[in-house]
Amino acid sequence: MSPRDAVFPAGRHALYAAHRYSAAIKSDDLLFVSGQVGSRDDGSPEPDFEAQVRLAFANLEATLRAAGCGFDDIVDVTTFHTDPARQFDTVLAMKDEIFPQAPYPAWTAIGVTWLAGFDFEIKVIARIPR
Repeated sequence: MSPRDAVFPAGRHALYAAHRYSAAIKSDDLLFVSGQVGSRDDGSPEPDFEAQVRLAFANLEATLRAAGCGFDDIVDVTTFHTDPARQFDTVLAMKDEIFPQAPYPAWTAIGVTWLAGFDFEIKVIARIPR
């Protein structure tokens, strides 16, 4: 097996080391991004939900950029929500900002009971531009 080609955004390395995972892994022309949350610099959750979602997308963008990708390169999205009925309008508004027109990436939203103190998490698969 070949070694994993890990990608990390600037900063935040202590968070990944503490929890023993990579921000993203390159495999051929695909980038598999680990779930990104709205964490502050110290790793704690942003308490305001809308700000937490914005920060999760900002953390995702930093990871994508570290691999030479952007939001337009995303092909598949999975989001996790602790209270989907209450949170979905906020998430959809952010989604519309990031992906304003078709074709949209594939998207799966999952309701969960626990996200380690967070209320929203997003993971994606992106195609790495040549």
